[in-house]
Amino acid sequence: MKLIKLFGLQNVLLLALGMFIFKYGFLDLQAGTDLALNQWQYGLMVLAFMLIAAGGAFINNVAGVGKENTTKYSESTAYNIYIALTLVGVGLGYYIANFTGRPMFSGVFIAGAATLYIYATSLKQTILVSNILIALTIALPFVAIGVFTLFPMLADHNRVLLATLFDLMLDYALFVFAIGLLITMVKDLATIDEDYNAGITTLPIALGRARALKVALAFTIVPLLMLFYYGNKYIIDLTISLGYGLLFIAGPLVYFILKGWSAKTQKDFIHLETVLKIALFFTLLSITVITLNIQYNAKG
Repeated sequence: MKLIKLFGLQNVLLLALGMFIFKYGFLDLQAGTDLALNQWQYGLMVLAFMLIAAGGAFINNVAGVGKENTTKYSESTAYNIYIALTLVGVGLGYYIANFTGRPMFSGVFIAGAATLYIYATSLKQTILVSNILIALTIALPFVAIGVFTLFPMLADHNRVLLATLFDLMLDYALFVFAIGLLITMVKDLATIDEDYNAGITTLPIALGRARALKVALAFTIVPLLMLFYYGNKYIIDLTISLGYGLLFIAGPLVYFILKGWSAKTQKDFIHLETVLKIALFFTLLSITVITLNIQYNAKG
């Protein structure tokens, strides 16, 4: 169990699941759309992000700024493990980028790895900046899906279709970013005592737990407004998808707001963080629900 926590395997697996949902539950269901990566190459791209994410989580949990090392790993061992995971991840990323004929795209993997390292070793102490960076790393893989699978196939005959698909994926990434930012805020609320003892100044420490909680609850309006905007933009005529979004995405967010008003203990905030991760999971799954709903309506 401790090993799972050190590598952030729960979050890493959620990331992988989301990326596979986008391939098999969305991209592969688009008729007449050729993808730049085949199945095993796509799997390598997912593995690359998993290794980078696991390495970042490990170095943060073992040797991150303000962390008291209570594990069996020394700081030097922790850095060796981090370097190994990150190098393999970035190496796989370079292979994928080089295969598509655009080796410069490997910068996506390098940027993700660098952001996680900087967060763990320094920017973790910077109010809101650290939250935003982590939220960006959560959303980055879903932008990368479009970059590596759609962009290399861009041509005159499919420009409109691929642009539409990529635009949709950017909207998803933006929504994932909003949920991810909210998750980081709640996580700071749950670890306020640990961060205070470590000398890390987070939003709850700067404003106080009560005010920081109000900020998080107020910010929840942002993904809710985004959800209703996207619902009107994409699925207003898709009854099943609309109902799914209201029940499984808007529902947990509304529950989060209602439950958040009475949250006081670390256990309460951990529960709220779990609620947000559930909303994130159903957000990722919604791309498949929408795709199947469209196909079902098309068949009449």
